[in-house]
Amino acid sequence: MFFAKTYAAACGFATLSSAHMIMASPKPFAGVQQGPLEISGSNFPCQNTGGSYQSQGSTTMAKGSPQELSFIGQAVHGGGSCQVSITYDTAPTKDSVWKVIHSIQGGCPAKNQAGNMGGSATAINPFTYGFQIPDDVPTGNGTLAWTWLNRIGNREFYMNCAPISITGGEGDKSSFDALPDMLVANIPAITTCSTQNLDGKDYLFPNPGNSVENFNMTELVSLNGDCGPVGSGSGSGSGSGSGPSKPTTPAAPVQAPTSVAPVQAPTDGPAKDSPTLPGGVFFTVPGPAGEASSSPVAEQPTKAPTSQATSPVGTAAPTASAAPASGSDSGSGNTGSGAAATPGSACNPEGLWNCVGGNSYQQCGSGTWTPVMALATGMECTPGQSTILEIKAINGKVRRRLSRFSS
Repeated sequence: MFFAKTYAAACGFATLSSAHMIMASPKPFAGVQQGPLEISGSNFPCQNTGGSYQSQGSTTMAKGSPQELSFIGQAVHGGGSCQVSITYDTAPTKDSVWKVIHSIQGGCPAKNQAGNMGGSATAINPFTYGFQIPDDVPTGNGTLAWTWLNRIGNREFYMNCAPISITGGEGDKSSFDALPDMLVANIPAITTCSTQNLDGKDYLFPNPGNSVENFNMTELVSLNGDCGPVGSGSGSGSGSGSGPSKPTTPAAPVQAPTSVAPVQAPTDGPAKDSPTLPGGVFFTVPGPAGEASSSPVAEQPTKAPTSQATSPVGTAAPTASAAPASGSDSGSGNTGSGAAATPGSACNPEGLWNCVGGNSYQQCGSGTWTPVMALATGMECTPGQSTILEIKAINGKVRRRLSRFSS
Protein backbone atom coordinates (compact mmCIF):
# COMPACT_ATOMS: atom_id res chain seq x y z
CA MET A 1 0.00 0.00 0.00
CA PHE A 2 1.23 3.57 0.29
CA PHE A 3 4.27 4.97 2.08
CA ALA A 4 4.90 1.45 3.30
CA LYS A 5 7.00 1.21 6.40
CA THR A 6 6.14 -1.03 9.31
CA TYR A 7 7.17 -1.44 12.90
CA ALA A 8 7.20 -4.49 15.12
CA ALA A 9 6.24 -4.32 18.76
CA ALA A 10 9.42 -3.68 20.73
CA CYS A 11 8.37 -6.01 23.52
CA GLY A 12 7.59 -8.83 21.11
CA PHE A 13 3.93 -9.35 21.88
CA ALA A 14 2.61 -9.50 18.34
CA THR A 15 3.77 -8.75 14.83
CA LEU A 16 1.85 -6.69 12.35
CA SER A 17 -0.36 -8.75 10.07
CA SER A 18 -2.49 -8.28 7.01
CA ALA A 19 -5.79 -8.41 8.88
CA HIS A 20 -7.40 -5.14 9.86
CA MET A 21 -10.31 -3.73 11.85
CA ILE A 22 -14.01 -3.38 11.21
CA MET A 23 -16.65 -1.30 12.98
CA ALA A 24 -19.04 -3.48 14.99
CA SER A 25 -21.25 -0.76 16.48
CA PRO A 26 -23.02 1.11 14.99
CA LYS A 27 -23.88 -1.77 12.68
CA PRO A 28 -22.20 -1.07 9.31
CA PHE A 29 -23.59 -1.46 5.82
CA ALA A 30 -23.51 -4.99 4.44
CA GLY A 31 -20.32 -5.90 2.61
CA VAL A 32 -17.95 -3.71 4.63
CA GLN A 33 -14.41 -5.11 4.63
CA GLN A 34 -11.51 -5.13 7.09
CA GLY A 35 -9.18 -3.01 5.04
CA PRO A 36 -8.23 0.57 4.20
CA LEU A 37 -9.63 2.58 1.31
CA GLU A 38 -7.86 2.35 -2.04
CA ILE A 39 -5.23 5.04 -2.63
CA SER A 40 -6.91 5.67 -5.99
CA GLY A 41 -10.02 6.84 -4.15
CA SER A 42 -12.09 4.37 -6.15
CA ASN A 43 -14.00 3.16 -3.10
CA PHE A 44 -14.29 6.50 -1.30
CA PRO A 45 -16.47 6.97 0.61
CA CYS A 46 -17.58 3.99 2.68
CA GLN A 47 -15.83 1.34 0.54
CA ASN A 48 -18.77 1.88 -1.85
CA THR A 49 -20.97 -0.06 0.59
CA GLY A 50 -23.55 2.72 1.00
CA GLY A 51 -26.88 2.57 -0.77
CA SER A 52 -28.47 -0.41 1.00
CA TYR A 53 -30.19 1.86 3.51
CA GLN A 54 -33.80 0.89 2.86
CA SER A 55 -33.27 -2.86 2.61
CA GLN A 56 -30.85 -3.17 5.47
CA GLY A 57 -32.40 -0.88 8.06
CA SER A 58 -30.58 1.52 10.31
CA THR A 59 -29.51 2.25 13.87
CA THR A 60 -31.79 4.76 15.58
CA MET A 61 -29.87 7.43 17.48
CA ALA A 62 -31.62 9.93 19.71
CA LYS A 63 -29.87 13.28 19.76
CA GLY A 64 -27.91 13.82 22.96
CA SER A 65 -28.02 10.17 24.06
CA PRO A 66 -24.84 8.09 24.56
CA GLN A 67 -23.83 5.90 21.62
CA GLU A 68 -21.17 3.19 21.51
CA LEU A 69 -18.34 2.83 19.03
CA SER A 70 -16.86 -0.69 19.02
CA PHE A 71 -14.81 -2.89 16.72
CA ILE A 72 -13.98 -6.41 15.54
CA GLY A 73 -10.43 -7.54 14.85
CA GLN A 74 -7.04 -7.48 16.57
CA ALA A 75 -4.88 -5.71 13.97
CA VAL A 76 -5.03 -2.34 15.71
CA HIS A 77 -1.66 -1.14 14.29
CA GLY A 78 -0.69 0.46 17.58
CA GLY A 79 -3.83 2.60 17.71
CA GLY A 80 -3.95 6.00 16.07
CA SER A 81 -6.56 8.73 15.74
CA CYS A 82 -10.23 8.38 14.74
CA GLN A 83 -13.23 10.55 13.89
CA VAL A 84 -16.98 9.96 13.92
CA SER A 85 -18.80 11.92 11.21
CA ILE A 86 -22.30 12.09 9.75
CA THR A 87 -23.94 12.99 6.45
CA TYR A 88 -27.62 13.20 5.61
CA ASP A 89 -27.01 11.29 2.39
CA THR A 90 -28.32 7.73 2.69
CA ALA A 91 -26.24 6.63 -0.33
CA PRO A 92 -23.06 8.70 0.12
CA THR A 93 -20.95 9.75 -2.86
CA LYS A 94 -17.65 11.58 -3.30
CA ASP A 95 -19.61 14.83 -3.16
CA SER A 96 -21.36 14.11 0.15
CA VAL A 97 -20.91 16.55 3.01
CA TRP A 98 -19.42 14.82 6.06
CA LYS A 99 -19.35 16.67 9.37
CA VAL A 100 -17.40 15.58 12.44
CA ILE A 101 -19.34 14.98 15.66
CA HIS A 102 -16.50 13.42 17.70
CA SER A 103 -12.70 13.17 17.44
CA ILE A 104 -10.38 10.74 19.24
CA GLN A 105 -6.78 11.96 19.06
CA GLY A 106 -4.58 9.01 19.98
CA GLY A 107 -5.51 5.65 21.46
CA CYS A 108 -8.03 4.60 18.81
CA PRO A 109 -9.06 1.88 18.12
CA ALA A 110 -6.83 0.63 20.97
CA LYS A 111 -4.69 2.13 23.72
CA ASN A 112 -1.23 1.28 25.00
CA GLN A 113 -0.47 -1.08 22.13
CA ALA A 114 3.01 -1.38 20.59
CA GLY A 115 1.62 -3.19 17.56
CA ASN A 116 -1.28 -5.57 17.06
CA MET A 117 -3.19 -7.38 19.80
CA GLY A 118 -3.16 -10.65 17.85
CA GLY A 119 -3.96 -12.08 14.45
CA SER A 120 -7.70 -12.76 14.68
CA ALA A 121 -9.98 -11.00 12.21
CA THR A 122 -13.10 -11.99 14.15
CA ALA A 123 -12.16 -11.35 17.79
CA ILE A 124 -13.95 -8.58 19.64
CA ASN A 125 -11.76 -5.54 20.34
CA PRO A 126 -12.07 -4.88 24.11
CA PHE A 127 -11.68 -1.11 23.69
CA THR A 128 -14.94 0.81 23.26
CA TYR A 129 -15.58 4.53 22.86
CA GLY A 130 -18.56 6.82 23.23
CA PHE A 131 -20.10 9.69 21.28
CA GLN A 132 -23.36 11.59 20.92
CA ILE A 133 -25.34 13.10 18.08
CA PRO A 134 -25.41 16.88 18.73
CA ASP A 135 -28.70 18.23 20.05
CA ASP A 136 -28.96 21.02 17.49
CA VAL A 137 -28.56 19.17 14.16
CA PRO A 138 -31.60 18.16 12.07
CA THR A 139 -33.38 14.86 12.56
CA GLY A 140 -33.76 12.35 9.74
CA ASN A 141 -32.05 9.49 7.96
CA GLY A 142 -28.37 9.58 7.14
CA THR A 143 -25.04 7.80 7.31
CA LEU A 144 -22.42 7.67 10.05
CA ALA A 145 -18.73 7.16 9.28
CA TRP A 146 -15.88 5.95 11.45
CA THR A 147 -12.52 7.00 9.99
CA TRP A 148 -9.10 5.93 11.29
CA LEU A 149 -5.48 6.95 10.74
CA ASN A 150 -3.35 4.06 12.02
CA ARG A 151 -0.27 4.82 14.13
CA ILE A 152 1.98 1.95 12.98
CA GLY A 153 2.20 0.28 9.58
CA ASN A 154 1.43 1.41 6.05
CA ARG A 155 0.16 4.96 5.61
CA GLU A 156 -3.54 4.19 5.23
CA PHE A 157 -7.03 5.63 5.66
CA TYR A 158 -9.83 3.44 6.98
CA MET A 159 -13.53 4.25 6.63
CA ASN A 160 -16.52 2.16 7.68
CA CYS A 161 -20.07 3.48 7.36
CA ALA A 162 -23.42 2.70 8.97
CA PRO A 163 -26.99 3.71 8.14
CA ILE A 164 -28.55 5.74 10.96
CA SER A 165 -31.81 7.46 11.80
CA ILE A 166 -31.46 10.58 13.95
CA THR A 167 -34.41 11.31 16.24
CA GLY A 168 -35.29 14.02 18.73
CA GLY A 169 -36.41 17.61 18.66
CA GLU A 170 -36.14 19.88 15.67
CA GLY A 171 -32.65 20.90 14.69
CA ASP A 172 -31.11 23.54 12.49
CA LYS A 173 -29.22 23.06 9.24
CA SER A 174 -26.81 25.85 10.14
CA SER A 175 -25.71 23.89 13.22
CA PHE A 176 -24.76 20.96 10.99
CA ASP A 177 -22.99 23.26 8.53
CA ALA A 178 -20.92 24.77 11.35
CA LEU A 179 -19.44 21.41 12.39
CA PRO A 180 -15.88 20.61 11.21
CA ASP A 181 -15.38 18.80 7.92
CA MET A 182 -14.32 15.16 8.11
CA LEU A 183 -10.59 14.79 7.57
CA VAL A 184 -9.40 12.57 4.71
CA ALA A 185 -5.74 11.57 4.42
CA ASN A 186 -3.41 9.10 2.69
CA ILE A 187 -5.52 9.00 -0.50
CA PRO A 188 -3.31 10.92 -2.96
CA ALA A 189 -5.96 10.86 -5.69
CA ILE A 190 -8.20 12.96 -3.42
CA THR A 191 -5.97 14.94 -1.05
CA THR A 192 -2.34 15.77 -0.26
CA CYS A 193 -3.01 15.36 3.46
CA SER A 194 -0.98 12.44 4.78
CA THR A 195 0.73 10.78 7.73
CA GLN A 196 3.92 10.20 5.73
CA ASN A 197 7.07 10.07 7.91
CA LEU A 198 4.94 10.12 11.07
CA ASP A 199 5.16 6.41 11.86
CA GLY A 200 4.74 5.61 15.54
CA LYS A 201 2.93 8.86 16.30
CA ASP A 202 -0.69 9.69 17.03
CA TYR A 203 -2.29 12.50 15.07
CA LEU A 204 -3.85 15.86 15.81
CA PHE A 205 -6.77 16.80 13.58
CA PRO A 206 -6.58 20.37 12.25
CA ASN A 207 -10.18 20.95 13.33
CA PRO A 208 -11.37 18.23 15.73
CA GLY A 209 -14.46 20.12 16.86
CA ASN A 210 -15.74 20.57 20.40
CA SER A 211 -16.27 16.88 21.23
CA VAL A 212 -12.73 15.55 21.61
CA GLU A 213 -10.82 12.83 23.46
CA ASN A 214 -7.06 13.20 23.75
CA PHE A 215 -4.78 10.30 24.64
CA ASN A 216 -0.99 10.19 24.88
CA MET A 217 -0.55 13.94 24.44
CA THR A 218 3.25 13.69 24.26
CA GLU A 219 3.05 11.72 21.01
CA LEU A 220 0.38 13.77 19.19
CA VAL A 221 1.68 15.41 16.00
CA SER A 222 0.20 17.49 13.19
CA LEU A 223 -0.50 15.98 9.77
CA ASN A 224 1.38 16.73 6.54
CA GLY A 225 0.02 18.46 3.44
CA ASP A 226 -3.22 20.30 2.74
CA CYS A 227 -5.78 18.78 5.10
CA GLY A 228 -8.76 20.87 4.04
CA PRO A 229 -12.21 19.50 3.13
CA VAL A 230 -12.72 17.19 0.14
CA GLY A 231 -15.79 16.77 -2.10
CA SER A 232 -18.00 19.40 -3.67
CA GLY A 233 -20.68 19.29 -0.99
CA SER A 234 -23.79 18.30 -2.94
CA GLY A 235 -25.38 16.31 -0.14
CA SER A 236 -29.12 16.36 0.35
CA GLY A 237 -30.89 14.97 3.36
CA SER A 238 -34.19 13.33 4.13
CA GLY A 239 -34.44 14.61 7.69
CA SER A 240 -37.32 16.60 9.05
CA GLY A 241 -34.90 19.47 9.57
CA SER A 242 -34.72 19.80 5.74
CA GLY A 243 -31.47 17.82 5.53
CA PRO A 244 -28.29 19.71 4.85
CA SER A 245 -27.20 20.38 1.29
CA LYS A 246 -24.10 22.25 0.17
CA PRO A 247 -22.87 24.19 3.20
CA THR A 248 -22.66 27.94 2.93
CA THR A 249 -21.27 28.45 6.42
CA PRO A 250 -17.56 27.75 6.93
CA ALA A 251 -16.55 25.20 9.51
CA ALA A 252 -16.32 26.50 13.03
CA PRO A 253 -12.82 27.41 14.24
CA VAL A 254 -11.01 24.98 16.47
CA GLN A 255 -12.10 25.34 20.07
CA ALA A 256 -10.65 23.68 23.12
CA PRO A 257 -12.91 20.92 24.48
CA THR A 258 -14.55 21.55 27.81
CA SER A 259 -12.98 18.35 29.10
CA VAL A 260 -10.96 15.51 27.73
CA ALA A 261 -10.28 11.93 28.60
CA PRO A 262 -7.40 11.47 31.05
CA VAL A 263 -3.97 11.49 29.49
CA GLN A 264 -2.06 8.27 30.07
CA ALA A 265 1.56 7.47 29.29
CA PRO A 266 2.15 4.59 26.88
CA THR A 267 3.32 1.39 28.52
CA ASP A 268 5.14 -0.05 25.54
CA GLY A 269 8.69 0.69 24.48
CA PRO A 270 9.66 2.42 21.23
CA ALA A 271 8.96 0.63 17.98
CA LYS A 272 11.61 -0.62 15.60
CA ASP A 273 11.74 -1.31 11.90
CA SER A 274 10.38 -4.54 10.47
CA PRO A 275 9.58 -5.80 6.97
CA THR A 276 6.93 -4.10 4.89
CA LEU A 277 3.36 -4.94 5.77
CA PRO A 278 1.85 -7.36 3.23
CA GLY A 279 -1.24 -6.54 1.22
CA GLY A 280 -4.67 -6.57 2.80
CA VAL A 281 -6.62 -9.71 3.52
CA PHE A 282 -10.25 -8.77 3.92
CA PHE A 283 -13.00 -10.19 6.10
CA THR A 284 -16.43 -9.50 4.63
CA VAL A 285 -19.53 -9.13 6.77
CA PRO A 286 -22.17 -11.40 5.20
CA GLY A 287 -25.43 -9.57 4.66
CA PRO A 288 -27.21 -7.07 6.90
CA ALA A 289 -26.82 -7.36 10.17
CA GLY A 290 -21.68 5.61 23.43
CA GLU A 291 -17.14 8.04 25.20
CA ALA A 292 -17.88 11.63 24.93
CA SER A 293 -19.91 14.56 23.65
CA SER A 294 -18.90 18.14 24.24
CA SER A 295 -18.25 17.02 27.81
CA PRO A 296 -16.87 13.48 27.43
CA VAL A 297 -18.27 10.81 29.68
CA ALA A 298 -16.12 8.31 31.57
CA GLU A 299 -14.40 5.63 29.59
CA GLN A 300 -16.35 2.39 29.45
CA PRO A 301 -14.76 -0.75 30.91
CA THR A 302 -13.51 -3.54 28.73
CA LYS A 303 -16.28 -5.60 27.18
CA ALA A 304 -16.10 -8.98 25.49
CA PRO A 305 -18.70 -11.62 24.59
CA THR A 306 -18.81 -14.85 26.54
CA SER A 307 -18.02 -16.98 23.50
CA GLN A 308 -15.29 -14.93 21.88
CA ALA A 309 -13.58 -12.82 24.52
CA THR A 310 -9.95 -12.06 23.91
CA SER A 311 -7.11 -10.67 25.94
CA PRO A 312 -5.15 -7.69 24.67
CA VAL A 313 -2.20 -9.69 23.34
CA GLY A 314 -1.10 -13.15 22.34
CA THR A 315 -2.28 -16.12 20.31
CA ALA A 316 -4.19 -19.22 21.22
CA ALA A 317 -2.37 -21.80 23.32
CA PRO A 318 -3.31 -25.34 24.34
CA THR A 319 -5.72 -25.50 27.25
CA ALA A 320 -4.43 -27.24 30.36
CA SER A 321 -6.48 -28.96 33.05
CA ALA A 322 -9.34 -26.97 34.53
CA ALA A 323 -8.84 -24.79 37.57
CA PRO A 324 -11.41 -23.12 39.82
CA ALA A 325 -13.59 -20.83 37.70
CA SER A 326 -13.40 -17.83 39.96
CA GLY A 327 -10.91 -16.03 42.12
CA SER A 328 -11.05 -13.60 44.98
CA ASP A 329 -10.09 -9.99 44.39
CA SER A 330 -7.37 -9.74 46.98
CA GLY A 331 -5.11 -7.09 45.51
CA SER A 332 -2.47 -7.81 42.92
CA GLY A 333 -0.96 -10.92 44.53
CA ASN A 334 -1.11 -14.17 42.58
CA THR A 335 -3.35 -16.97 43.85
CA GLY A 336 -4.02 -20.48 42.64
CA SER A 337 -1.86 -23.10 40.95
CA GLY A 338 -1.57 -21.53 37.52
CA ALA A 339 -3.70 -24.19 35.84
CA ALA A 340 -6.02 -23.13 33.03
CA ALA A 341 -9.68 -22.48 33.75
CA THR A 342 -12.18 -23.93 31.30
CA PRO A 343 -12.89 -21.30 28.61
CA GLY A 344 -16.47 -20.08 28.92
CA SER A 345 -16.82 -21.14 32.56
CA ALA A 346 -18.00 -18.64 35.16
CA CYS A 347 -15.49 -16.36 36.86
CA ASN A 348 -15.18 -13.27 39.03
CA PRO A 349 -14.16 -10.55 39.57
CA GLU A 350 -14.38 -9.00 36.12
CA GLY A 351 -10.94 -8.47 34.55
CA LEU A 352 -9.12 -11.05 36.72
CA TRP A 353 -6.00 -12.48 35.03
CA ASN A 354 -4.84 -16.11 35.14
CA CYS A 355 -1.20 -16.86 34.25
CA VAL A 356 -1.13 -20.45 33.03
CA GLY A 357 2.13 -22.36 33.41
CA GLY A 358 4.16 -19.16 33.22
CA ASN A 359 3.97 -18.94 29.43
CA SER A 360 0.31 -18.25 28.63
CA TYR A 361 -2.69 -16.52 30.18
CA GLN A 362 -6.44 -15.91 30.11
CA GLN A 363 -8.76 -13.26 31.54
CA CYS A 364 -12.19 -13.05 33.14
CA GLY A 365 -14.36 -11.08 30.72
CA SER A 366 -18.14 -10.61 30.87
CA GLY A 367 -18.33 -13.17 33.67
CA THR A 368 -16.55 -16.03 31.85
CA TRP A 369 -12.97 -17.11 31.20
CA THR A 370 -11.45 -16.38 27.79
CA PRO A 371 -9.48 -19.00 25.82
CA VAL A 372 -5.86 -19.44 26.91
CA MET A 373 -3.48 -17.17 24.98
CA ALA A 374 0.28 -17.76 24.57
CA LEU A 375 2.79 -15.11 25.55
CA ALA A 376 5.43 -14.08 23.04
CA THR A 377 8.59 -16.18 22.84
CA GLY A 378 11.02 -15.25 25.59
CA MET A 379 8.36 -13.80 27.89
CA GLU A 380 6.94 -15.22 31.12
CA CYS A 381 4.43 -14.46 33.85
CA THR A 382 3.99 -15.67 37.44
CA PRO A 383 1.56 -18.63 37.49
CA GLY A 384 -1.76 -18.05 39.23
CA GLN A 385 -4.67 -15.63 39.30
CA SER A 386 -4.12 -11.93 39.93
CA THR A 387 -5.65 -8.51 39.33
CA ILE A 388 -2.36 -7.49 37.69
CA LEU A 389 -0.60 -9.65 35.10
CA GLU A 390 3.11 -8.91 35.22
CA ILE A 391 4.83 -9.97 32.01
CA LYS A 392 8.62 -10.02 31.88
CA ALA A 393 11.46 -11.36 29.82
CA ILE A 394 12.77 -14.73 30.95
CA ASN A 395 15.97 -12.96 32.04
CA GLY A 396 13.88 -11.21 34.68
CA LYS A 397 13.34 -7.71 33.29
CA VAL A 398 9.74 -6.54 33.61
CA ARG A 399 8.38 -5.67 30.18
CA ARG A 400 4.68 -5.01 30.88
CA ARG A 401 2.14 -4.94 33.67
CA LEU A 402 -1.51 -5.40 32.71
CA SER A 403 -4.17 -4.37 35.22
CA ARG A 404 -7.71 -5.74 35.37
CA PHE A 405 -8.91 -3.16 32.85
CA SER A 406 -5.91 -2.34 30.71
CA SER A 407 -7.19 0.53 28.63
